[in-house]
Amino acid sequence: MKFTYFHLMPWPHLPEDFEETERSAWVTYPNSNFDPKRGQELYLEYLSELVYAEELGYDAIAVNEHHQTAYGLMPAPNIMASWLIANTTKAKIAILGNAIPLRDHPLRIAEELAMMDVISGGRIICGFVRGIGPEYHNFTMNPANGLDRFREAHDLIMKAWTQPGPFRWEGHHYPLEYVNPWPRPMQQPHPPVWVPSQGSGETISWAAEHRYTFVITFTPHRNVTKFMQQYRDEARSLGYEASQDQMAWAVPIYIGETDESAMAEAAPHAEYMFNKLLKRPWPVFFPPGYLSEASAKGVSRAFSGIGTQRVLAEKLNEEGQMLIGSAKTVLERLKAFNDEDGVGNLVVLNQFGSMPHDMAVANMQRFARDVMPALREHQSAVYK
Repeated sequence: MKFTYFHLMPWPHLPEDFEETERSAWVTYPNSNFDPKRGQELYLEYLSELVYAEELGYDAIAVNEHHQTAYGLMPAPNIMASWLIANTTKAKIAILGNAIPLRDHPLRIAEELAMMDVISGGRIICGFVRGIGPEYHNFTMNPANGLDRFREAHDLIMKAWTQPGPFRWEGHHYPLEYVNPWPRPMQQPHPPVWVPSQGSGETISWAAEHRYTFVITFTPHRNVTKFMQQYRDEARSLGYEASQDQMAWAVPIYIGETDESAMAEAAPHAEYMFNKLLKRPWPVFFPPGYLSEASAKGVSRAFSGIGTQRVLAEKLNEEGQMLIGSAKTVLERLKAFNDEDGVGNLVVLNQFGSMPHDMAVANMQRFARDVMPALREHQSAVYK
């Protein structure tokens, strides 16, 4: 098992009555509620947590991209990744990911990632995402075109990295007379690619086709097992066996001294994340045309109620949508889960919701000391 420390950089200062007075933390929540002075303090704390994760032995540190939301203060993840490159020496830097269809010029992403890969000495993990539904509202883009833009942008970036230039790109969305990026990535033929998803069948098939690492995010564990089996089945249909390194699960985790104290400490911050930061009308998250009919049915079953119905930390913990407990309890559950899902990469959120800095750091320390070493040696029953 390998471990990635993942940060959403949430805004922890939403008002107490947010759930009663606001429809959504996405797209329309007024930015007059953002305080730049508090924002600076948060950025410095959050970045220090990511750097500290390297010291604690996490294999990678990860950032991501969202726009116009209190859920995450990272509209430009490559800026965060560049800062982390300059302040770390060993850990991989995972960008989970760049929302490539939202850019008018994906070649800029190819250039930026290549620069970071060279400067870091080959430490970049490249995440490619479509951008979730709210991003299409943010940029006034037709969500029905998102998948086609995503795939063309991906093909352009990969060809720019792997085929000598200059060459012409006669694309539908991104026609370019000259493709000849300087520099080229340090890692050859290209940096490893991870594909975060909420369980879309098209994404699972596409990730398996390209042999990319498939990352499932924030879902009850029963769905993790189902989606990972779907990924392995897709790989077999393509003539190969998917390795553990090709599968990852992103999950919030809190370690306390006992199960009871862990729940008491973590519950307010977990419920802040799922009931405030994730609050949005269903059409905001999945606007018409964003998913195919089949994928929409699957995703709605997997994520039913999240963001639209109030949920308690005890229920999230019970379903394995997040893990809260003593080190012994969480380790036992993670081993049992891994025997079912077979993932080789655990993408851990040790900071979530409104959790203060000192609490997050203590949680990181307990997880790294009391859970990570034993789980690192665990061999999933799926691969025995």
